Amino acid sequence: MKILITNDDGVNSSGIIAAKDAVKGLGECIIVAPATQQSGIGHALTLFEPIRVNDVTLRDGTMAYSVSGTPTDAVIIGIFELAEEKPDLVISGINMGENLGKSELTTSGTIGAAMEAAVHGVPALAVSLQVKRGDIKFHDGHVDIDFSSAKKITYRIAKNILEKGLPEGVDFLNLNIPLHMKRDEIRLTRLGDRMYNVHVQKRLDPRGRPYYWIDGEPAGHDLPGTDVYTLKEENVATLTPLSLDCTSDLKSMEGWL
Repeated sequence: MKILITNDDGVNSSGIIAAKDAVKGLGECIIVAPATQQSGIGHALTLFEPIRVNDVTLRDGTMAYSVSGTPTDAVIIGIFELAEEKPDLVISGINMGENLGKSELTTSGTIGAAMEAAVHGVPALAVSLQVKRGDIKFHDGHVDIDFSSAKKITYRIAKNILEKGLPEGVDFLNLNIPLHMKRDEIRLTRLGDRMYNVHVQKRLDPRGRPYYWIDGEPAGHDLPGTDVYTLKEENVATLTPLSLDCTSDLKSMEGWL
């Protein structure tokens, strides 16, 4: 079995080593990830500048490939150029910070990488670990955090994918893990409404010209059964099956056009 591991936190993130450690007993791992922090880049693809790939050695001595582009670029380069054969599984993560709700589906680079693998027919798993410290959520490099629960659950889901494949109609999975789990449980959930409400901060530079920071404030409570509610209110790991087909019910359009 061959497992391609990527992320959106950058190739030097502690989470990518944790993902490798979690599944190294399941097959041969190849790490191909962006050179720098790419959170919020979504499913972006580099088309107007060259992509460069360099060999790097991670903190634990593992060899990896650093890609001067997005998570999507890393998956494409990994599948079509660096892997000797098509991977049996792509794991995107372990991301620093949860990726929950409908809004994260299009903005998360972690999910974007898993989505790109699914586009090419490779089963994929996006993995995110809840963090509560803002200073490490977008950190580019090593962080001192406990990945033990995340590694255990990542192994369990990855093993299932490799042994059983994904169910019919499921293209990839989104796994979110609480930072401090009270019980070893994974619950199937649907996407919640949103994890954050958009907040735009307007400031003035020294010359009096305005500039903006796009930020987010935690949204209110979501409904039971959603990934947002299950992780945040019940402190339980969530697994959400996702499909590339975003087509709404065609019957709802009858008589409208």
